[in-house]
Amino acid sequence: MPRTFTLAAALALLLAAAVSEAQQPQPASAAPATPAAAANPVDADAVRALKAMGTYLQSLKRFTVNTDLVGERVLADGQKLQHMASARMSVQRPDRIRVVMESARMDRELFYDGKTVTLFTPAQNMYSAVPFSGNLNALVDALENHYGVQLPLQDLFLWGTPEAPEDKLDSAMNAGQDIIDGVVCDHYAFRQGMLDWQIWIQSGSRPLPRRLVIVNRADDARPQSASTLDWNLSPSFAPTTFSFVPPKGSRKIELVPVKGN
Repeated sequence: MPRTFTLAAALALLLAAAVSEAQQPQPASAAPATPAAAANPVDADAVRALKAMGTYLQSLKRFTVNTDLVGERVLADGQKLQHMASARMSVQRPDRIRVVMESARMDRELFYDGKTVTLFTPAQNMYSAVPFSGNLNALVDALENHYGVQLPLQDLFLWGTPEAPEDKLDSAMNAGQDIIDGVVCDHYAFRQGMLDWQIWIQSGSRPLPRRLVIVNRADDARPQSASTLDWNLSPSFAPTTFSFVPPKGSRKIELVPVKGN
């Protein structure tokens, strides 16, 4: 099944440790199609901006990106509560990544050194490790399809590839410009199935995604998640950054494939 801007799903999973799963926004790939809004058709320039962003993301060889996420939980009486989570990602293409995910209820880490992918839960001092070889795009695909694991911000590796087609949008528009953390950004708004989502892309020669807001229209309460992204395109990595060394007393457990694999 082709992925189509699944960042909504990845962000929702990042927040799942802090918010009830039943009240998470549905992933974009599962949202039913709806007719395009007559007053807001798909603007070709907005789609081109997504493509340009994806091409630039695919060109990055080393980077770190941090994200802070605020998501909403809607109570039975309609009152909305906000919950926070964060993720820190270190990347060295083609085949090195480390991800640290934190929320009030659970911390998780992922390591990949080009030979082994390891998932670690510090609070329980447990880890799972499986052999793997391939680039980061292949890792994202294998984790999701074979083990049911989605990385936060995994669309950073899918935008700009055939895995993230831009032809599934019901509407797209340029919403002007804003300043995100002192950076001038072009603001775009999209409708895709039962999701409304906005993205702020840094203006100029470095079209980085700087902010994302997603609204779930399938829920009458319209819960939303909002994430800001902070980038470093020239990081220094220690030799041990991407390798996992089991802590003293840690316990190895099996990473079980999803049913059918």
